Amino acid sequence: MATSLLLSSSFPSSSPLSQPRRPTSHVPTSCFPYGRTSGKLFLKSSHVPLCSVWFCRRIMAGTSIGETEEESVEPVTVGEDSAAFDLGQQKISSWIYFGVILGVVLFLLDVVWIDNSTGFSKDFIAAVSGVSESHEVVMLTLTVIFAIVHSGLASLRDSGEKLIGERAFRVLFAGTSLPLVVSTVVYFINHRYDGMQLWQLQSVPGIHQLVWFSSFVSFFFLYPSTFNLLEVAAVDKPKMHLWETGIMRITRHPQMVGQVIWCIAHTIWIGNSVAVAASIGLIGHHLFGVWNGDRRLAARYGEAFNIVKRRTSIIPFAAVLDGRQKLPQDYYKEFLRLPYLSITMLTLGAYLAHPLMQAASFRLHW
Repeated sequence: MATSLLLSSSFPSSSPLSQPRRPTSHVPTSCFPYGRTSGKLFLKSSHVPLCSVWFCRRIMAGTSIGETEEESVEPVTVGEDSAAFDLGQQKISSWIYFGVILGVVLFLLDVVWIDNSTGFSKDFIAAVSGVSESHEVVMLTLTVIFAIVHSGLASLRDSGEKLIGERAFRVLFAGTSLPLVVSTVVYFINHRYDGMQLWQLQSVPGIHQLVWFSSFVSFFFLYPSTFNLLEVAAVDKPKMHLWETGIMRITRHPQMVGQVIWCIAHTIWIGNSVAVAASIGLIGHHLFGVWNGDRRLAARYGEAFNIVKRRTSIIPFAAVLDGRQKLPQDYYKEFLRLPYLSITMLTLGAYLAHPLMQAASFRLHW
């Protein structure tokens, strides 16, 4: 899961919202918290265009003796559909542009950062290693540096995008975070067995299969914005999305859950103090991201986020078990999509490429 990091208000008063259709006298007017613009529905307290709104209204039916009966309308999604990919809406030119950008980024990353003869990462690792001779301290320090930069820039996103624009801020964000995560991952690969051995379970029957399966599953907990590659590369204008379907029904913070699964699995397998230090840093970073992510989404989406928050959970399946989240009968179809097929192939490929990644890391001598 650590490698997955390579990818991690109300309307103004003058906004021309038309008035919602006047409800009949026996339906409460407060149960229509939406307006309509260009055929799309919006919550009045949010900028979010909704494919459908959370109908909090109740359908009231009068009886012959003046009593009423209530029929609850099943809630529909407020947020966006996760991992949706319409091949018919894709432009070949956009993906060509994406390929060019990816090639340029990888070239610059190698020359400016990775290559020991021209890049700065070797000196960066040496400077951090000067703090302590302990690999555990260095590992934790590298993780904390990345976490501060990554989460710090994420917190500054709204103001940063207003100042320099969405695409320019994405370039700044990725151009700063990507080198740091490469250094952290390479250091972990090179020094993962240098710590104090705390336990040795690799020979226990079933442990390899458990670790492999857990690591594989952890990548299905990627945050859905990771799949928007054209936005990640700033080919399309980057957006802060409010997702609700797919993995978000299970947990509102899938990236954190996946990282915890990955860390636990690898710590069990490696069983030493360096793995523990790396896991403490990564899990701590993602737990902070839970609070920070909710805070940023609440500031951006207001009541729309509050609705999503009420019917989702941080702990996996908690909202499902207590009845706040109703899984559709065809829920499995929300995973039968191209992004998840790609994740399956990439995860299997990454497992098979472990020897290549280890050899490439060893040659850097970080």
